[in-house]
Amino acid sequence: MPTLTTKHQEKHFQSSDLVRDIIIGVADGLTVPFALAAGLSGAAVASNLVTTAGLAEIAAGSIAMGLGGYLAGVTDVQHYGTELKREYDEIEAFPEKEKEEVKEILTAYGLSPASSLLVVDELSGNKDKWVNFMMRFELGLEEPDKSQAARSALTIGISYIVGGMIPLSPYFFTQNSEQGLLVSVSVTVVALFLFGALKSRVMQQPVLAGALKVVMIGILAAAAAFGIAKLVS
Repeated sequence: MPTLTTKHQEKHFQSSDLVRDIIIGVADGLTVPFALAAGLSGAAVASNLVTTAGLAEIAAGSIAMGLGGYLAGVTDVQHYGTELKREYDEIEAFPEKEKEEVKEILTAYGLSPASSLLVVDELSGNKDKWVNFMMRFELGLEEPDKSQAARSALTIGISYIVGGMIPLSPYFFTQNSEQGLLVSVSVTVVALFLFGALKSRVMQQPVLAGALKVVMIGILAAAAAFGIAKLVS
């Protein structure tokens, strides 16, 4: 009879750029407008002022967060390009020194001196592979996607808007900011819990602990804004 073998599947989570950007946008979108609305409610302003200020904050926040994601992506590309050029220059100017660095890296991974020498000889015959090895194993850098900056900006910005509308939306349908705050707290706490649980599940972390942590951060931010508004007003 043929022997049945079970294929081994590794369950390592590879956090994609898309998931990371959604988490960043929604997390801030839920928390910052929630705190702003709570603070304005603590000052007992009218609901229409809360919604106006909230929409303005969501617009400004989504642009700022999106721009931050874009600049981070551009910086990664520029940094990689700078280090790539430096590595090419170094193997041209100091090939023996660079070979020694390769040997040190391979030795740290447990290769014998003889095996390391063979690998060094193979790598040094191809400058592109040699530089790629140094970028990965000496500097710990992977070549970034040049189009990722624009995608990150769009994803973070949209996610911020989606997250921000959750705590703000109750104020559109309530007569005053106090009522709006009560509904907003209820809706946002549920949203924070679900978001925290989903994020923790995706990241393969304890779901309940992660959800409660996100809820506590949101509540503390809103409570601080509400308390300060009460004291000042």
